[in-house]
Amino acid sequence: MIPKNLTTDPLIYGLVPPPLETCLGAPVQPALISALTDMASAARAAGFDLAIASGYRDFARQLLIFNAKARGERPLLNDRGQPVKASNLSTDELLSAILRWSALPGASRHHWGTDIDVYDAGVCVDGYSLALTTAECEGVMAPFHLWLSEYLATQSLFIRPYCQDRGGVAPEPWHLSFAPLAQAYRQAFNVRDLEQVLKAADVALKDAVLARLMALVTRYVV
Repeated sequence: MIPKNLTTDPLIYGLVPPPLETCLGAPVQPALISALTDMASAARAAGFDLAIASGYRDFARQLLIFNAKARGERPLLNDRGQPVKASNLSTDELLSAILRWSALPGASRHHWGTDIDVYDAGVCVDGYSLALTTAECEGVMAPFHLWLSEYLATQSLFIRPYCQDRGGVAPEPWHLSFAPLAQAYRQAFNVRDLEQVLKAADVALKDAVLARLMALVTRYVV
């Protein structure tokens, strides 16, 4: 349900989808397709099979992920990437463990259709479990990671919004954002509108999230 008193586009919070087309198997905004096609072609020429693990994701899907982690129904990791039990954590610890790795519903950049997670499909054989973590930068994905870093330095359309650990979201070197569109959505993002969206939704830990919302946005929304 879209709150009636929003002051910004509900698309920003994943409540309505942007225009979408499928590219490399994932839904993205049409404006990305030319740049994505060029990047995939360059990757192929360098010997890599660039693929997209995740593109557009709506509010309902992000809510499902968040709630499942809050209820201990999906794997939960601490800052060091080690498994922890939700039942053993305080409310603050639980929120930190969730938001370190998964966005708050309504605050994911994947809501915009501008952000993607990429990988080299060519090395994902024999039951390889894709994790999209920094550890893979030194494993089988290391050559692709090096190539991707070099390629990104030659252009200005795609950026890595989570390339550094600022104490909130874990570094995501595989997460790319199409800056010409994403920057406008980020600038339009409004905490008070997010608050209304969360109040209207069945969010686990809702009272705790709302009580800490400004601090959570400051720390985890990039």
